[in-house]
Amino acid sequence: MRTALIAGNWKMYKTIAEARHLVSELVPGLQAITGVERVLCPPFTALLAVRALLEGTDIRLGAQNMHWESAGAFTGEISPPMLAELCQYVILGHSERRTYFGETDESVNRKVQAALLHGLTPIVCVGETLEENEAGRTAEVVARQIKLGLARLNLGEVETDEHPSPIVIAYEPVWAIGTGRAATASGAGAVIADVIRPSLAELYGEGFAQATRVLYGGSVKAENAAEFFVQPEIDGALVGGASLKASEFIAIVQAAAIE
Repeated sequence: MRTALIAGNWKMYKTIAEARHLVSELVPGLQAITGVERVLCPPFTALLAVRALLEGTDIRLGAQNMHWESAGAFTGEISPPMLAELCQYVILGHSERRTYFGETDESVNRKVQAALLHGLTPIVCVGETLEENEAGRTAEVVARQIKLGLARLNLGEVETDEHPSPIVIAYEPVWAIGTGRAATASGAGAVIADVIRPSLAELYGEGFAQATRVLYGGSVKAENAAEFFVQPEIDGALVGGASLKASEFIAIVQAAAIE
């Protein structure tokens, strides 16, 4: 029912020349894999160059952030209409944005609403810190991020034929991002089954909850990817560092294809 999705978050890596080189390495391998939606999310500066190289493929393009306003005096920001000319997806609420740039559940919610309004599919990141995890607050924190981050969405006007749900959730425990310390597959699956989908159902109904793809993110690598993808509640991955290496990223996508 839910098509697997693997998204590569390049973060603040790759010049335009480096991005072109990486995409040239990625495309042949990714194009050979079927049954998995693939999304590349380079820095803003490389979006146009990567888009040109993806022409004629079914590989999608995503951005890593955006402002919620359509235009205005917001120096240094990128608007939804600017991205809609280039991308299909946008990552919102990543823990690095929350930690380093002061993003809140409320600002994430404004961005999600704006993304949907402009035809972009948001990949909304949620996840607890190590302190919250060790204090037994995972369910509380993740449920709050879902309920506040996805509040007041007019989903009836943004339904598409491609996917029953116009949003994607990425469960990324903050303590597992870039640390090499991944959550256990069963643990991540349990958070999705027991917290994320019930929270989605509380907001918009059980049908919506079951139709929404939920990815895992946090130190996903070729050697551990299959462990996550065999979990029935995990629909793919938001991949960080491993997406910067063509062979690693292709192997992760392949692992999702043979789920």
